[in-house]
Amino acid sequence: MVDRPSDEGRDVVVVTGAGGMGMAVARRLGSGRTLFLAEASREQLDRAVTALTSEGYAVHGVLTDVSDRASVEKLAEQAAGAGRIEAVVHTAGVSAATASAKTILAVNLVGTVHVIDAFEESATRGTSLVVIASLAGHHASLTREDEAALATTDAEDLLALAAVAAIGDDAIAAYMVSKRANHLRVEAAALAWNRRGATINSISPGVIATAMSQAVAETPVGGHMLEMLDACGAGRTGTAGEIAEAVAFLTGPQARFVTGTDLLVDGGQAAWMRRHMRH
Repeated sequence: MVDRPSDEGRDVVVVTGAGGMGMAVARRLGSGRTLFLAEASREQLDRAVTALTSEGYAVHGVLTDVSDRASVEKLAEQAAGAGRIEAVVHTAGVSAATASAKTILAVNLVGTVHVIDAFEESATRGTSLVVIASLAGHHASLTREDEAALATTDAEDLLALAAVAAIGDDAIAAYMVSKRANHLRVEAAALAWNRRGATINSISPGVIATAMSQAVAETPVGGHMLEMLDACGAGRTGTAGEIAEAVAFLTGPQARFVTGTDLLVDGGQAAWMRRHMRH
């Protein structure tokens, strides 16, 4: 029988979300590190921890609701207590195909702010945080004033902002605005993280082959996105492994001068939409 890997002396990697991207990131970054995997679904969390443990990872599963500040703070406290936090990768989120506008805003918008705020306190020199945003965030239509408010307003006041209240029950608009807000929060947080010798960035995936994207693909909006993948020349969806490789770059020593920015990993879809798509 193989003993469970020891956590002693290991740096810590935190991954929120045990879906396709979260698991790919956990496998890419978790070797030789203490891995904290956070997930809101107990069933999904237990399944993921069992799989990773059987593969030799030193993994701790933490039931976490990112929309609840106290839940995220508890996760951050546990992770910081286990060693130096090397990387935090926030993949937890919901889509417009499977969640209401209210849930999208609570998880994708407010939840992301909770993660950034909670882990800033334990960030040290060399710590990296990566937020998984979305290509959709690049197509949100917001005024400069609205973007400034989304970038800096305290988490508990975000839902009362005019730009957020105007969304109503429109799940697609909630998704686009929440993901644009992810970009903005990363930009605004970069100064504080820089002062700690740490980096913070976001990644905006295009259409990635995961269970969540499959649900989106079965909607009219998803079908349109798949058509655009052909039109832009990519001809395929991306893979969770490709997102994990982008995360590995942004959390590695080669990216220490990259912070406060967003990396599109979308097969060129955003570029095509901006320069070639007929409106």
